[in-house]
Amino acid sequence: MSKREPRLQFSDEERADPVLGKAVRKADKAAWKADAAQAKIPKKKVKVRETVTDPATGKKTVRLRFEEVDQKKPPSKLTHAVRDAPVNTVIGTVHREIQASEDDNVGVESAHKTEEVAEGTGRLVREGYHSHKLKPYREAAKAEQRLEKANVNALYQKSLQENTQFASNPISRWQQKQAIKKQYAAAKHAGQTGGTAAKAAENTAAAAKKVTEETKKAGEFIWRHRKGFGIAIAFLLILAMLLSGLSSCSVLFQGTVSSLTSTTYPSQDADMLGAEAAYAQMEADLQYELDHYETLHPGYDEYHFDLDEITHDPYVLISLLTAYHGGEWTLSEVQSTLAMLFDRQYTLTQTVEVEIRYRPEPSIDPDTGEVTIVDVPYNYYICYVELENFNLSHLPVYVLSEEQLEMYAAYIATYGNRLDLFPQGEYPGVSQRGPYTDYDIPPEALEDEVFAAMIAEAEKYLGYPYVWGGSSPSTSFDCSGFVSWVINHSGWNVGRLGAQGLLNICTPVSSANAKPGDLIFFQGTYDTTGASHVGIYVGNGMMIHCGDPISYTSINTSYWQQHFLAFGRLP
Repeated sequence: MSKREPRLQFSDEERADPVLGKAVRKADKAAWKADAAQAKIPKKKVKVRETVTDPATGKKTVRLRFEEVDQKKPPSKLTHAVRDAPVNTVIGTVHREIQASEDDNVGVESAHKTEEVAEGTGRLVREGYHSHKLKPYREAAKAEQRLEKANVNALYQKSLQENTQFASNPISRWQQKQAIKKQYAAAKHAGQTGGTAAKAAENTAAAAKKVTEETKKAGEFIWRHRKGFGIAIAFLLILAMLLSGLSSCSVLFQGTVSSLTSTTYPSQDADMLGAEAAYAQMEADLQYELDHYETLHPGYDEYHFDLDEITHDPYVLISLLTAYHGGEWTLSEVQSTLAMLFDRQYTLTQTVEVEIRYRPEPSIDPDTGEVTIVDVPYNYYICYVELENFNLSHLPVYVLSEEQLEMYAAYIATYGNRLDLFPQGEYPGVSQRGPYTDYDIPPEALEDEVFAAMIAEAEKYLGYPYVWGGSSPSTSFDCSGFVSWVINHSGWNVGRLGAQGLLNICTPVSSANAKPGDLIFFQGTYDTTGASHVGIYVGNGMMIHCGDPISYTSINTSYWQQHFLAFGRLP
């Protein structure tokens, strides 16, 4: 049976609180659903003996009665497997003997196949029945997991009210929530989370204290790396003036990064440099294979190569690793993560096509001995090799959770406060712009001074690469970072907004009434709700947006039409 989560009790004061009350109601609802799921656990009858004394005669009699109790253990599939193992072994032996004697006897073979199908069907029925019996236990376990999440969130909201120093800093909030999860798990294991929410919340005080102590330790870390921090402080002062928040196309990470220590890579230099070297070695091995592909993969008549460049940015890699592992890591701990990221970034495919070709060969007539030249067909093998570089900076939204994305955005915006770590790598290599599609906007459209200012600013960055979380020329851009930067330098002052945030400040416009300078929004370009991509409409079915790289593109392709959400006019 699934382990039961504590049912927290909340005071009337906590329930009436406008912020905490919402979390309390969710915890109550989750507890009710968990109780309902537990009630569906199958019951079994237990025999109970009780002794009854007749008050008049003093005679004692023993009676039996039955009580219903939860069936504590679900039916085990392992039990069935152990029970059936001897039978299955015998059946398997019999089948092998029959197969050995089938030879050309069609009758025996047909009967044998029918018997195997019947046995397989029987196994499926037994497994389906076992799965059905397990369903109440699975549902109860899921309900308890949802209750745990609701309990932790309620305690987290209460902790934020009691520790206001965490409320304004998203990095500290993230650290605080992780600490509360650990405290909750420890308290639950010790059986201390029962009773009132106030009592349970006391267990989180240690979490707040722990975060404070970690902040003090970070001060010592700053002193050890004072050279790198000296460079980073100047950058952060500029960043604080430009950004009112940091977000991706889907995750709003609002508020300027206010804690220098919380955005610093916590791992040791040897581990970070080792991870970069290991990743670079995997790329070098891939490059070697491509350079010697014909030798390593012989046997084809012709080779064609369509290869993306093999490259990555070290700051993207270290920021990804740090966010993915929730903070400090060692080289040995991230070996499997490096392999996973490499496999997600690079896809090498080989396709072989066979053509029928003809070559002239001499042919001798056996009767006359005359020699003639004839065309003889043969197979001609063509090998097509394609390497796709998905771009490491595109991976965060696919491999990180929402909380991890916030951490990644903070690290990538500040280079982990370690600009000295990779002095040879200029993040993100903006000086080497990629090829892009240009477009000549009709002169009459540029008569609008506001639109002309937008285009003048936007075209400065044509060819800049897509960098998730990027929001300035120094880091390059993601889609919403690019649009936010352009409009903030063209007469507006909206701060750093995500795609949905930009949609929220716009007035909806129909496709028929859209004009150059309006924003165009798309949805479902990856797994998120609401607007997931944004560009600037320039008229005639064209937009400028941060794809990969920043470029002009037609919105009338099947892809963009499939994901089209709305046009919006800026205030």
